[in-house]
Amino acid sequence: MTRLPKLVVFDLDYTLWPFWVDTHVDPPFHKGSDGAVRDRRGQTVRLYPEVRDVLERLQGLEVPVAAASRTGEIEGANQLLKLFDLDRYFVHREIYPGSKVTHFERSYLHSCPEWNKSSNPKSGTGDICKGPSWALRSSPVDEPHLKHKTERKS
Repeated sequence: MTRLPKLVVFDLDYTLWPFWVDTHVDPPFHKGSDGAVRDRRGQTVRLYPEVRDVLERLQGLEVPVAAASRTGEIEGANQLLKLFDLDRYFVHREIYPGSKVTHFERSYLHSCPEWNKSSNPKSGTGDICKGPSWALRSSPVDEPHLKHKTERKS
C-alpha cells in the first residue's frame, strides 16, 4: 500500500485561479454583498471549480497543504486566499518572488521539522523536489487525478 504524501504544495496562479495575480487582475480585492470576489475595477475573480473539493479531500485525508508562489503581489495573493476562505486549508505559505525550490524547502521544513540537515546530512533540496512522495505539476488542480491517486493509496 502506497502512503499519502507528507505535504502537498500548491502554486497559486493558474493552479487555484485562472490568472496571474500580479498582472491579470487589479488588487485590492473585495467580496461583494452577493458573495462574489472582485478586483479594484469590479471584475469578478473566480477559482477553478475543482479547487474547494480538492482541498476538502486533502483535509479529510489529513494531508497538510502549503502554498508556494513566486508572485510579487504578495498582499493580493494572501487577500484572495482569505476572501475565498482558502487560507484555512494551508498550514504554511511561501508567497514572494524568488526560487520555487526555496519555497518547497521552507514549506517542507515548516511542516516536517524533524527533517533537517543536522539530523540527516545526506538530505537536501534535491531530495525534497525528487522524493517519491513529491509530484511537481504545472497544470490546474485535477480532481479525477487526485481521486485516482488517493483511492489507490487508501
